[in-house]
Amino acid sequence: MKVILALISYSLCIVLALLGFINSPTALVLGFICTLIFNPPFMGYSHKAIPYFLKISVVGLGFGMLVEETLQTSQEGLGLTAFTIGLTLGLGLLLVRLLKLDLKLGYLIASGTAICGGSAIAAIAPVIKAKSGVISMALGIVFLLNSIALFVFPVIGHGLHLSQEEFGLWCAVAIHDTSSVVGASIGYGDEALRIATTVKLSRTLWIIPLSIFSMFLFKTKGEKLKIPYFILLFIGAIVLNSTQVLPEVLTSGIVSLSKRLLIVTLFLVGSTISVKELKSFGIRPLVLASVLWIFISIFSLVYILN
Repeated sequence: MKVILALISYSLCIVLALLGFINSPTALVLGFICTLIFNPPFMGYSHKAIPYFLKISVVGLGFGMLVEETLQTSQEGLGLTAFTIGLTLGLGLLLVRLLKLDLKLGYLIASGTAICGGSAIAAIAPVIKAKSGVISMALGIVFLLNSIALFVFPVIGHGLHLSQEEFGLWCAVAIHDTSSVVGASIGYGDEALRIATTVKLSRTLWIIPLSIFSMFLFKTKGEKLKIPYFILLFIGAIVLNSTQVLPEVLTSGIVSLSKRLLIVTLFLVGSTISVKELKSFGIRPLVLASVLWIFISIFSLVYILN
């Protein structure tokens, strides 16, 4: 009976996410609640599905980008992007050593914070051969901070009287995941949403050099270097969308479905976070993620305002 109730609950949550009735924070919380109630009956399946869903979502989001617009908008945030990625990764590796944290877990958290949350973690995790528990922990912590940002950033933006351009750029740099960037900027204005989405998605391209760097950093003797080929599909989606061969109703539908699939992924992430694992890792991963997030938020805001 409990398995049947679990199946019904999980299915209902996934359907609601696909239909757009629940947002990112709600999905994550619901997943965690289901885990607490049903003692993760589908843990193994969720672990396997998360990387695939993330990759599919990233490729789908490429159909919402245009090459020319992406390059033009990205130039505005190029300097800020380079600074924050380099500084965040450097600070992250330093803190990992100071906190005596698991290197792969710390590196995934730093990568997700530096670039684009779940998408970066999904790309880097196979390269460094991170275990499923480490991946879930990194995703869970990053998405937890995303959930907080979803509510905090608009309040700060209005409080500081940020323009739509300033707020959109800040969201794209300081909020980890694309779904939360969209969620935070969508109510601020159309221009903020456009800039935030474009800069954030173009920022995703930095996964490529980060993946190459990760290959050399974690390479062991006799191990072959692996390239996350789904990023090439992501670039291909941008190019294809720029040719305008596909009807707009189709590409917009793909982007919308991809965003909802990200919310489904958040639910699965929540369902794979166990209290036992949280206790085993302790508070140090959360401390690392929080320090990096606060750093990139303050640094990017000061950079934008000045």
